[in-house]
Amino acid sequence: QVQLVESGGGLVQPGGSLTLSCAASGSIFTINAMGWYRQAPGKQRELVANIPNTGNTNYADSVKGRFTISRDNAKNMVYLQMNGLKPEDTAVYYCNAALRVLRGSPLGIYWGQGTQVTVSS
Repeated sequence: QVQLVESGGGLVQPGGSLTLSCAASGSIFTINAMGWYRQAPGKQRELVANIPNTGNTNYADSVKGRFTISRDNAKNMVYLQMNGLKPEDTAVYYCNAALRVLRGSPLGIYWGQGTQVTVSS
């Protein structure tokens, strides 16, 4: 069993900052990419940022320069530092990981349960 558990969401004023954390646990052989997605009410889930095990990062245009993704491979964790938050960043944020549970097994995609981020005055 593999679990991804997010933490760090909450209510913040426009211009404020939050840091999201996600811990992957369970039967994990290796993690390829980790990332963050978000889904606002009435909208499709969208990629916010991801970071493969090469370390190269990818960001949605809407968050470039404001959000920073990082990971700790030793702890199987991924983080999302969010600065300059805007009301349009309000959404449920989901952690995502592409990983193998055994050597040679196919890559599986796993999701966390989501954490709410609300940006409002």
